[in-house]
Amino acid sequence: MRAYAPDPEAPGHSCDVPGCTAAGEYRAPKSRKTLREYWWFCLEHVRAYNATWDFYKGMTPAQIEAELRADNSWQRPTWPLGHLGTRLDNIVAGDPLQILKARPEADRRRRAAPAAPPDIRGPLATLGLDWPLTLSELKTRYKQLAKQHHPDANDGSRDAEERLKAINLAYAALRGRLAQMDSVAAGG
Repeated sequence: MRAYAPDPEAPGHSCDVPGCTAAGEYRAPKSRKTLREYWWFCLEHVRAYNATWDFYKGMTPAQIEAELRADNSWQRPTWPLGHLGTRLDNIVAGDPLQILKARPEADRRRRAAPAAPPDIRGPLATLGLDWPLTLSELKTRYKQLAKQHHPDANDGSRDAEERLKAINLAYAALRGRLAQMDSVAAGG
């Protein structure tokens, strides 16, 4: 479809410019704040409208800069790697009574659990996990360690990069082993 072809979703009424009787086959946003509400124009009037359209009209240079920066992250909030997680752990989810740390059911299950298979003892030690293990526990621990040891969170440290490589290898090994065990349990 060519750029100047009529919009297939055109409502089938006349141009929204007063006095124009041509078909309104081209849409144009009504304003910057209502980009999903449209005027419907004929080709001549949509060209005139587009020639004068300025998304940033009425904004200060600081507002334009803020809009452009927000566009770089698809209008989503951002923060430096590692800073939000630290704030959440220490302030919002603080656990002074250690209530969240106590998990008697998981401890009981681990006491009665068989020893870890020899081929995954190393990856378990690398990630600081115990056997048996669920996929959700593995993912949670991996995310914690990846944030903690990511080079961007450690000023580009080579040691952090090497530690993250070891964490990634251990995660891949354990994830593969858990997937294998799930497929065997499912009969596949």
